[in-house]
Formats: sequence, C-alpha cells, structure tokens
Amino acid sequence: MNNIKNIGIGLLLMTGLFFSSCSEDFLDEEQTNAFSTAYFDTPEGLQALTVSLYGNIRWHFAFEWSYGTTLYGTDEFTNANDLTNEMWNKYDSRLNPAGSTVATGAANGNATSPADLWDQMYYGIASANTIIAKAPTVITDLKIRNRCLAHAYFLRGFNYYKLTAQYGSVALQTEPLEGVVVRNYDRATAEQCWEQVISDFRNAYSLFEGEVYTYGKGITWTKATAAHFLAKALLFRVSERNNAWNSSYKDADLKEAVDACTYAIGARGVLTPNYSDLYANWTGIDNANEQLSEILMSAGFNGDAATAGRFENRTFSFFTPQFSNFSGGWVTRGVWIGAMDFQRCRPTEYSYAVYDHVNDARMWKTFKTVYGVTSVRTPNPNGVKLGDPGIVMILNTKNDNTYNSYKFGASAQGPNWKDDAGRLPEWTIGNRQTPTAGSLTSKTGQFVPNSLVLYQNGTYVAPNFGTTTVCNFFAGINKTDCGSRTGERANSNRDGIMARLAETYLLRAECYVRQGDYGNAMKDINTVRERAQWKNGENRSYYSDGSQAFKTNPLNTGTLATNFINANLDMNTYYLSNPGVAVTTAASNLRLTTFPANLPAEDEAVLTKVGAGSDYERALHFILNERSRELLGEFQRWETLSRTGTLIKRAKAFNTEAAPMITANKHELRPIPQTFIDVLTNADGTNLTPAQKAAWQNPGY
Repeated sequence: MNNIKNIGIGLLLMTGLFFSSCSEDFLDEEQTNAFSTAYFDTPEGLQALTVSLYGNIRWHFAFEWSYGTTLYGTDEFTNANDLTNEMWNKYDSRLNPAGSTVATGAANGNATSPADLWDQMYYGIASANTIIAKAPTVITDLKIRNRCLAHAYFLRGFNYYKLTAQYGSVALQTEPLEGVVVRNYDRATAEQCWEQVISDFRNAYSLFEGEVYTYGKGITWTKATAAHFLAKALLFRVSERNNAWNSSYKDADLKEAVDACTYAIGARGVLTPNYSDLYANWTGIDNANEQLSEILMSAGFNGDAATAGRFENRTFSFFTPQFSNFSGGWVTRGVWIGAMDFQRCRPTEYSYAVYDHVNDARMWKTFKTVYGVTSVRTPNPNGVKLGDPGIVMILNTKNDNTYNSYKFGASAQGPNWKDDAGRLPEWTIGNRQTPTAGSLTSKTGQFVPNSLVLYQNGTYVAPNFGTTTVCNFFAGINKTDCGSRTGERANSNRDGIMARLAETYLLRAECYVRQGDYGNAMKDINTVRERAQWKNGENRSYYSDGSQAFKTNPLNTGTLATNFINANLDMNTYYLSNPGVAVTTAASNLRLTTFPANLPAEDEAVLTKVGAGSDYERALHFILNERSRELLGEFQRWETLSRTGTLIKRAKAFNTEAAPMITANKHELRPIPQTFIDVLTNADGTNLTPAQKAAWQNPGY
C-alpha cells in the first residue's frame, strides 16, 4: 500500500474503519466491514458512515501519541524514567520528520512518529469528504441529511484543527478521491488552513439540531460542541502564533468566538457542582457521570470486545508513578488499583506549585498521594500491616519548613537493605487525617515504607526520591484511572473527555482579555474557580478515583476484593501537606477580586518567572495557569502554549528536561512526516526536487 493512501488522501479504504446500520449509540453497532464503497451511494450507507466518524476520535486515547504530542515538552509534564517518547519532551534530534526507531536512538519500538497524527486525521477527513459530497443528492430526508452533514463538517473541521494546530500549513483535500491516488498537492498557507477549519465548524454549528443527542447522550456532538470548537479555532487564528498575518481578523473573530462560547454556556447550563464527578467519581462503564451536561465531547469506550475496533483506551497507563518498583514490593501492581505504573507523565514542579494548596479542591481531587500496603515485606520491624499506608506523598509548598530535617525516601535497595546506621530506608513522620465513617481522625507517628516531600529548606527535592536514573516516584493524576478493567493489561473502558464547559468559560475569558475587557474575563474565571472551592461540609482529606469501578464487578471477590480495600485507602495528604491548617470542613474561597493586578501568590510567582509585565501578559499567563489547574493532563497543553506564543518561555522556565534544546521558530510546529513528502510529485509526475521537498518542511527540521 502506498504511503499516500495511508493518510486517507486517495481511495477510501474500509480496512479498520467499521460501520453498519445506524442506531442511537455508535458503540452498540454490530460492526462489519463487509460493504463496498458503493454502499455510500445509499442513504443507509451514508448514515452508517456518519456513525463511524465517532470511531476516528478514539485514536487520540489509543497509544503513546496521546500524551507525546499533547503533554510532553510543556510546563506541566516531563518524562519519568520510561523514555519511550523522550524525544517529544526533550526536543532532541530524534524528533525529526522520519521519526525515531530503536536503530536511530529510540528507547523502544513504541516511540510516536510525526506521521501518526497526520495519517489518522487524513483518514477521518476522507470519510467526512465522502459524506459531504454525497449527502445532498443521496439523502432526500432533509433532517437526516443535515444531521449527517453536521457530523461530517464537524469531524473534518476537528481533524484539520488538530493538523493545523500541530503542523501549521498542511494539505487541504476537501473532495473525495475514490479510485484515484493523488500525489500532487500544494501546501496551503496557515491562513487558508484556519479558514477551512473555521468554515467547517461554522457549517456544523448551523446544521446541528441544538442539543439533540442523535447517537448516544454523552458522546454525541451537538451544536454546543461545534460552538466550543468554533470558538477555539477563531481564537487560534487571532492568537500570537499567527500574528504575522492575522491582524485583519482580530475584532470580528473575537466577537464571533465570544458569541459561540455564550451559546455553548447557555445551552449546557451550569458547571457540574463537584469537580470529582468529572473524573474521580467514575464508578463503572457508562455510569451517570459520563453523561454530565458539562461534557461537550468525549470518545466513547465500553467493555464490549465486539465494539472495540482498531483503537482502545490506553491512557490509564500513563500518569501513574512506578510504585511497584520504588515501593520495594510493599505496594504491588494489579487491576484493583485502576492503573498500570507506566510512569510516562511526571508532573513538573510548576504543576504542583500552580495550585493554592489550601483552598483549591481540584488539587486534592486530582493528585493521588496515598497507596495502601498490599504485600507485607520482611524484615518488618515497624509492624506494618496490610492496608496501612504504603506510599505517602506530601505536597507541601516552598515556604514550608516543617519537614526540613526529616528523611524521606523509597525502598530503593529492597526490603533487606539498611543504611550505615543500620536503619531501613523507609520513613515518614507526622500526622495524617483519614476519613472513617464520615468523620475525621488523626494518627500520630504513622510509619510508612515509602514517602516523599516536595520541598525541604525551600528547595524542590521531590525528584531526589526515585529509584531509577530519572525520577519514577511522583504524585500522578487520576483522570484516566479505570477499575473496570478485567486484566492487568486490559484496556480502559471509560470514555475519554475531549471538551467540557469549564474550558468554554476560560476560552471566553481569554477572548475578553484580548478585547481588553478584564471585568468580564474575571467573571468567567470566577465561575470556574467557584466550582474549585471546597464546599461547606466537604472532607478535605478524602480521596477517590476511577479504581472504585472495581467494586461493581461481581467477580471481584476474595483476594481481589481484599487487595482493593488494602490498596485504596480513600485518603490524601491534605493535612500533612498543609501542616498549619486545622482540621476543617468549612468552605474555602478562590474568587478573584481584582484582575489582572494583585493576583494570588502562586500566580505572582509564575508571572515573575516568565517575566509577564503588562496587564495583557499578566492576564494571559494567569489564564494559562488556570487552564493548568482546571485541565491538567487533558491532552491539549502543547497546542495551547504553541497557540499563545508561550511554549518556549514556559517550557524553559518550568521543564528542566525540555529547557536545554527547545528552540524558538522551530519547536512551535511539528515536523511534516517525511513519508508524506517523499511520495509527492509534480503535476507532470516527476519527483520533487530537494528544494521543493524543503519547501514542504517546517523551519528547522
């Protein structure tokens, strides 16, 4: 098969793209690939192809590319000891148009290639092109025709959005090419690409039937979904990355983006009151929290092997520290924990420090800081029992001196190792607050085999406690944990959230900032921050995550059930991390009273480090901080920083692995895949010259 066919510009192949008759939920389809492309000349065929578009977005959660192209190399995440996609974080020579293999320096054969996103997005575009071209004549029922067109325009707009956000100028193909393979393409300008994206989202926005859930509530694209992404595309066009040509668009695009956000906010109502319900309180396949009105778009997954298709959700693997290694065997790996400890995405110091550790509930509803003992080791002079805390991570602040003289660490040398004084390398000292029957209790001097602290003597020491060359001991985030998996290496069954209303508020706030309307920007920011506050009566030391879905499987009994109870202690280190805070269930307050002057201390520290001086710079960087607090790990950070012209500055400031090699005027864009460039020809069929190939490539590659 030619590489050009792999990117979907050419003959539409159904290999791996499954479809059948239309139903209310595309995951309920009895999938088959027994049809030819002639099926698309029937109303039933085009409706089936429309349903299949939902399968294209599952790719984004399927493998190492999910985090490599979206989170690595930013201010929020760096690599841990697993170096599968290290080149995407470090921006070294292995991030190149040809990709990296073991032979060229990749750590293993799973490294993400620049061609991965490129190929899959064009594959979905080809399907959308077929629907857009055929629906006006094939489908006579106007309602069904418009529904199919709305979905096709949306998917094509979304895929071109992803391509343009990552690569800049790309090839625009908007007509189906059945039966031919075209190798002659002009490279559209970035301006032309954004016009195409915006046009497609506008068409989708006008064609969707309001908030009608046509293919399954919670995973269906609606008018609000299109409005959200239309606003994102308009905002991208007028943002800093496009300043060389976008001045004539700014006023109109910002107004249209505000209007689009306003529609989505009005159509979907208020934010979900409890932040935990978005991610932490995931109780099993298709649970009610996957249907929250705040969720504007998600990739749908379930536990039915018959509907698995080409791409299954692997993201549960990527945010968890390597606890089975550094714990010395005290905490073992298993499906009851809800995640595998693949330690791909290690939070940077910034990702902890950007929160108000006392008042922002999002921090403690996101970071997993306690693991229970699942295997008692010997020797055991401290009498540790199953279900005792086995790993405790104290997320203190830079100005906290409580733990300056304490010794922390992991079981690096195994359970029998002792230091020169004959002590086991397993310490923690202090109070812990745990929920028991809804109340708060404390236990002083609790021994824990493994522990870390963020700061001692004002120095960030957390990376010092790992057991490998690069730190593998850190507090991971819980947004992808899935306790419904049936085996340790089984795939996740939870939906992957791709857009939600809290981001819509922050998009509108950014538009207001760009218009100089700081008052309205602050109102939208405060809407998001009010939800993030502790509510009256909340137990601040309580923790939950998607591991709890393990309890809904009736087969998980006996030893498995015991392991679940021992591993998941429903506690965090809020009070250990904030030692001056008395036990309380009072509400907290995160509301801004001024903006962009006199911002919270955690924000002022960031603004100082990045040199944000003007009101506009302060406001923009504050919104980037707020996006971190609200959207941490939600697979879009790289494009946000690239869009706002802040990627280089913030990566250098906060990502020590990325800082040495990230380069301005190069790394704001990804390399165009060499596999694509090499098969291009001129109109007369001749091969491109080296100069022509170079013109297709982004600067610096």
